[in-house]
Amino acid sequence: MRILLVEDDAQVRSYVAKGLQEAGHLVDIAGAGKEGLFLATTETYDLLILDRMLPELDGVTLLKTIRGAGNLVPVLILSALGGVDERVKGLRSGGDDYLVKPFAFSELLARAEVLSRRSKQGQASQHMKISVADLEIDLLSRKVVRAGKTIELQAREFKLLEYLLQHKGQVVTRTMLLESVWEYHFDPQTNMIDVHISRLRKKIDDKDGKIIKTMRGAGYIIDDLF
Repeated sequence: MRILLVEDDAQVRSYVAKGLQEAGHLVDIAGAGKEGLFLATTETYDLLILDRMLPELDGVTLLKTIRGAGNLVPVLILSALGGVDERVKGLRSGGDDYLVKPFAFSELLARAEVLSRRSKQGQASQHMKISVADLEIDLLSRKVVRAGKTIELQAREFKLLEYLLQHKGQVVTRTMLLESVWEYHFDPQTNMIDVHISRLRKKIDDKDGKIIKTMRGAGYIIDDLF
């Protein structure tokens, strides 16, 4: 998962970020509300872990702002405010779960994984087909079609294409691909990503245009034909 952690307590922030990274997740951090809002509205995350009491902009206001903008990222609220009314306020502001400080990291990690799993299941049930230009994949039948022509892909190739399409218009890094497509939480120091991208391109690209673009030094992106 790619996670945004917004927490003003440096000790808690370091502790949580380190634990999440050791569990194989990518973590961006913010120590204040305005910085957290900027990242939440300009980047794409699988999960937002949000402290209630933040400098500059409190967590509830931040949450209401991103929800008002249509951002549906799962949100786990962290707070020392553990009263029933405070928990209800946080959840009604758009939070998906609420964890009271102090907490055990193992519980935080379990709650984060549950939220991510629910989110992915919900997305899958709502979006059975994904497309870009004249290319479309059906997530149920695992059928890939471009310009009316069916394309046969191996399981790994389909998973790679599916992930790229789910992040259409966004730069997908090698680290993101290793974690999400190969389920590696380390860099194997091989060219397997390049090999699979090359094979996928040979199958889905044609004379009318290419689908996958390489962003040198950054990763890959699927968008309009080029």
